[in-house]
Amino acid sequence: MKPEIPTLDDVARGANVSTATVSRCLNSPEQVSAKTREKVLKIVKKLGYTPNFGAQALAAKRTNTFGAIVPTMNNAIFAAGLQAFQEELGRNGATLLLASSSYNAKVEEEQIRSLVSRGADGLLLIGTQRSENIYHFLEDREIPFVIAWSYQENKNRSCVGFDNFEASHALTTKAINLGHKNFAIISAYTASNDRADNRVKGIKAALEDYGIETQNLPLIECEYSIQNGAESFRTHIEQDNRPTIIMCGNDVLAAGAVKQAHEMGLKIPDDISITGFDNIELASVIEPALTTVHVRHKRMGMLAAQVLLKQIEEKSYRDNIKLDTQIVEGRSLGRPCYQQR
Repeated sequence: MKPEIPTLDDVARGANVSTATVSRCLNSPEQVSAKTREKVLKIVKKLGYTPNFGAQALAAKRTNTFGAIVPTMNNAIFAAGLQAFQEELGRNGATLLLASSSYNAKVEEEQIRSLVSRGADGLLLIGTQRSENIYHFLEDREIPFVIAWSYQENKNRSCVGFDNFEASHALTTKAINLGHKNFAIISAYTASNDRADNRVKGIKAALEDYGIETQNLPLIECEYSIQNGAESFRTHIEQDNRPTIIMCGNDVLAAGAVKQAHEMGLKIPDDISITGFDNIELASVIEPALTTVHVRHKRMGMLAAQVLLKQIEEKSYRDNIKLDTQIVEGRSLGRPCYQQR
């Protein structure tokens, strides 16, 4: 026989107060005298009473639960930002539900609908590239959401992110100023990833700014993994017109490229330069440390949570926050080898 679960009424009877007083002690203790609060909490502890947050949520039409859908959990790209996002929610008494779409738009849409059906108060979405229908689905139901990891000015939708095009353009310009002209790229699939697409576009735009041909620019698209970075690096190196620099769409791919370079007996940056993007911890522990783009992941996660929480309090509230990025200079980028001879 299951033991009886103590109720709010049981606590009220034990403390000889009303159920309303018990609720105030638990939810708004500042409204109750210290003596009454102490008496109620003593009974709460004695009975082992746990508030029914489901019932509270039903009454308040809020669950204090938020959802985040990330493209992948296979590497550390989103880890620091999500940690900061969750911590900020936690400071405000909220819980995070996490899902991964595997860069599949249809899967992401199903996850969005599922989280909404389960009562999520708001959502964190990664990047801007998804069907307008799913945006309308959220807006029609007045479900707050914030877009992160990609910046797009939109007065009707909140966004906390950075300009992937601009950051990639700046890193490419630095490489060009060192004398590089023969470029190759290893990127995530651009068709399903607006961040990757804008990084590739930023590289091409910088090359065009300096009159460097981009029509036949070697580009390999693949899933983010060290193995894929290594295999793509080998493919680029074995082509007839070997590049002097390989720019990678993130640090994971770049780590794979560095690993393969070592296995092929190539010195970095004497024989080949390699760059990354994101400045995750991996970028500083490989040898040589990567020249990469630092993204303020923690601040982005914290601000995204703050914007989302404010949208809960003020339904009409929207904000677009653009975070800056910086080039982190490791030793993986140098002058092209033909200039060093």
